Amino acid sequence: MSVINQLSLLLIPLIIGVILLYGTYKKVPTYESFVEGGKEGIHIAISIIPYLVGMLVAIAIFRASGALEFFLSLMRPALEAIGVPAEIVPLALIRPISGTAALGITTDLISTYGPDSFIGRLASTMQGSTDTTFYILTVYFGAIGIKKMGDAVKVGLLADFVGVVASIVIVTLIFGTM
Repeated sequence: MSVINQLSLLLIPLIIGVILLYGTYKKVPTYESFVEGGKEGIHIAISIIPYLVGMLVAIAIFRASGALEFFLSLMRPALEAIGVPAEIVPLALIRPISGTAALGITTDLISTYGPDSFIGRLASTMQGSTDTTFYILTVYFGAIGIKKMGDAVKVGLLADFVGVVASIVIVTLIFGTM
């Protein structure tokens, strides 16, 4: 095992130890604070379950209804004209909604085309360059009661769009097209 690996294995316990020692030094009841944090975490987890179920049902309906495939068939000619593989569009559309569904699509693309293919590399890069915007907004904003999230949606979707475009451009520049 290399020195870096050994250091990384010790880093988390070291950070936790430093936090506990600092808390004790500042006379903070560290164990009681830990237990209170655990209680609060459980309450938050329970409060986000309805939002999570709603998102999962919406994703399942979108995929099972054939809406995704219909949308993809409409976009295929334009995508082919600019050199973007149509197979990547479901990942770009689902990623802002669900990380798990996007991971499933990425896994599917890599299994079908291979990890070293253009599509496999593009899917992997896109998976890491975008985020689950609607999931974050629905679950976390809903859990703390934020109702007005229009600007957050706009900024999150803009960041996702930039991530998708940057993924396509960078993977094309580095690895070429299909």
